[in-house]
Amino acid sequence: MTTEEQQQQSQTMLCMRKKKMSEMIETSDTDSPLLHDQDMTTSALAAFRSKEDDIERRRSEIRDRVQAQLTRVEEEAKRLHLIHGELDSVTDPMRKEVAAICKRVEIVNRDVKSLGVNCQKKEKEYKESVEAFNEKTTEKGQLLAKLAELMNESEKLRSTKLEELCKNI
Repeated sequence: MTTEEQQQQSQTMLCMRKKKMSEMIETSDTDSPLLHDQDMTTSALAAFRSKEDDIERRRSEIRDRVQAQLTRVEEEAKRLHLIHGELDSVTDPMRKEVAAICKRVEIVNRDVKSLGVNCQKKEKEYKESVEAFNEKTTEKGQLLAKLAELMNESEKLRSTKLEELCKNI
């Protein structure tokens, strides 16, 4: 990216220089109409242009050399990466299998944790349900005992009234 930016900057500078030179030529033409001055500016301009062309040609050559080196470096990096991979496989042939099993262990461990949390929640809910069940069973027993007591009292009262009625008849 930096070389492209540098190229764009240099091209911009080149255009600015050419524009400045052409402005200088135009102003020198209007200021001094002498033929000799025109020849000097024309030769100076030609010299400047030849220098600019030379610079551009050298820049192009350098760019090509850098690009060739960059391509070679990229190829060598790919080759080095392949060699590194082969060395890794030679170093530990079971490495991939071990890594796969470790990954599966981690996944199972996460599942165990989530199931453990779920189990604790269910146990808590179960304990709460058992407590509620026991409370309701106790309350039911108390109500049944009270109902039996009330029925016995009612039965006694009915028997007593029935006896009184029997006596009154």
